[in-house]
Amino acid sequence: MDWLRALTHLRDEGRSGVLLTVTSVRGHAPREAGAKMVVTPGQTWGSIGGGNLEATAVTRARELLAAGTTAPVTLDLSLHEHAPVSFGRQCCGGEVSLLLEPLPARPVVAVFGLGHVGQELGRILGRLPLAVHLVDSRTSAAHQMQAAVSTDGPADVRITHAPAPEVVLADLPAHAHVLVMTHDHAEDLVLCEAALRRGDLGSVGVIGSSAKWQRFRKRLLEAGHTEASIGTLTSPIGRPELVGKEPAVIAVSVAAELLRALQAEPAGALTPQEGSELSSTPTG
Repeated sequence: MDWLRALTHLRDEGRSGVLLTVTSVRGHAPREAGAKMVVTPGQTWGSIGGGNLEATAVTRARELLAAGTTAPVTLDLSLHEHAPVSFGRQCCGGEVSLLLEPLPARPVVAVFGLGHVGQELGRILGRLPLAVHLVDSRTSAAHQMQAAVSTDGPADVRITHAPAPEVVLADLPAHAHVLVMTHDHAEDLVLCEAALRRGDLGSVGVIGSSAKWQRFRKRLLEAGHTEASIGTLTSPIGRPELVGKEPAVIAVSVAAELLRALQAEPAGALTPQEGSELSSTPTG
């Protein structure tokens, strides 16, 4: 696939990457200004010219990914026989300037339950640069959400009708943030157990009162979950200083707490288990 489709592919999969662009060429070089490629920790798409030029740029891009760097970086490389190299001589004779633009994966947020609060929360999250999954076991609720949330905002929104929503939870990427607020306490409990079985989610919040959470905690302990694992779940959710029971107030409170957690995360966290190298590159 070309670099543009590669970026879309990474966005859809919630993976980080770096876009490399040849910004200027002086003298002879294997590729022209404007040539692009995309780099992840384990894959590349496109080419900026192969040889030491490309290998050096790919190595630098992966260093940016490993460090969680989000600011663009420039790189100037000479292509003559006396230039210092790490990956073999490339004697085209010119000089190349590159722009390396890190593109961190979007945080993934999944809301299970699209009642009054879930719909209000979906509207808010749709206005943020997130990958948002809105899930309900009821066909009618999913259809209402389709009409309520805008697809023109910056978020990548997926609305799913799932008779067994725990299946959707199992397919979320690692470090996703999960909010459980379905119409059925039994369904909430199933989702809590599914989240605890995974153990790799960024956060899990469960809507409800302290009394509801104490009942859930007892049931989870009886199911064999440890105090430590149960402690990774948060209930009640939201900012305690924002008082009110209106759905919009609760949604704003929950969104504010979620944003606080997202801003505390390291930028550009990498998704594990990247694929193998898939690049074919000409040499200069």
